This record gives sequence, structure tokens and C-alpha cells, in this order.
Amino acid sequence: MPRQPLHDRQRSLGRAVDIFWAQGFHATSLKDLERALDMRPGSIYAAFGSKEGLFNEALERYAQQGLKELEEQLDAYVSPLEGLAAYVRSLGGLHDQAIPSRACLLVKSLLELGAREPVARDRADALLAGMEKRFIAAFYDAQAAGELLPGSDPAQLGRRLQAEVMGLRAYAQRAVTSAAVRELAGDMAASIIDRRVHTRFGGDLL
Repeated sequence: MPRQPLHDRQRSLGRAVDIFWAQGFHATSLKDLERALDMRPGSIYAAFGSKEGLFNEALERYAQQGLKELEEQLDAYVSPLEGLAAYVRSLGGLHDQAIPSRACLLVKSLLELGAREPVARDRADALLAGMEKRFIAAFYDAQAAGELLPGSDPAQLGRRLQAEVMGLRAYAQRAVTSAAVRELAGDMAASIIDRRVHTRFGGDLL
């Protein structure tokens, strides 16, 4: 059977992201996927090879969207630190969004998958590492621009930011208020701006 047209494939992947994000890999049955994607089992296997193959592509799509959102924020500011702060602040709206889950799909998958799905588990870990590398690169950009305080370690700052973002997403899963999530995201954004040397970039964004 020929592969789906690109636009249909992307729509199917978007639906797969939603159901895997909401239910997880193990709890999502083939019947669930049939209904969500409006595809027969044979068509799913012809297009994606297997449930794991579909899951891996869904992870890729999710990660690419996350990187796109980060890049849009970074591109909107001359200051890399202001771009990172704006990105973190945007996550304060997680509690208000109509999304399948507020927790990161990659983190949820990494915690769920075990030795039975090493390929998918390692893919989730690699995609998380990709986001971490982008955070680190942004901090190095800030350092090259003379924006970071002396003694700052861009690699450590990038790793810490990813840990904080993962924690924020997990926190937003709890029975907390939207205001609490926004306040926490604002505090995290402020800690990024606090690393800035106040010279060519002017006053604080916050």
C-alpha cells in the first residue's frame, strides 16, 4: 500500500502525539490508534511499520514543535537571555491550555519505557538531550555577546534550565492554580535575567 500523502501523514502524527501524550505508550492500544487516526491496522503498519515506529515519529514531531517554539522566542529578541526568559515565561500558561497533558511527552515517555522498548526510550532521551543542547547554545551565545556575568558556565546553566523546565511541566500537572504556575514561571525567567550584565542590553525584561 502506498504511503500516505505528506499532509495526511502529518495530521496522523499530530493525532498520535495527542493520544500518546494523554495515555502513554503502553496504555494506548491499536484500537485506540485506529480510532484516533481514523486508519485501519494495515494502513497504520504500512505507513509507520509498527506501533513503536509510530510512537518514535510522534516523539520526533513533538520535539520539533518544542524546538520551533523555543527558536521563535529566541529570534524575537536581540538578547539571548531575554529570549530564554520569554520562552520560560510562556510556559506559565500551561495550566490554561487545552492540551492532552501539561507534562512533557518526552519526560513521561522516558519514565514509562523500560528494557522492552529500548529504541523508543533512547530516542526520547536523545530528543531531550537535543533541547538541552539548544539551551546550552543559547547561553553560549549570551556569553559571546558579553551578556553573561563573569564566571557563568553556559553548559551548567543550560542543564539547570532544562531541569527547571521539566519540573515546571510536572508541577503544572498537579491540582494547582494557573496563577501559581505563572508565578513560578516568572520566577524562573527572572533568574535567567539575573545572570545578565546590564550594559548594551539595557534594562530588565521583567
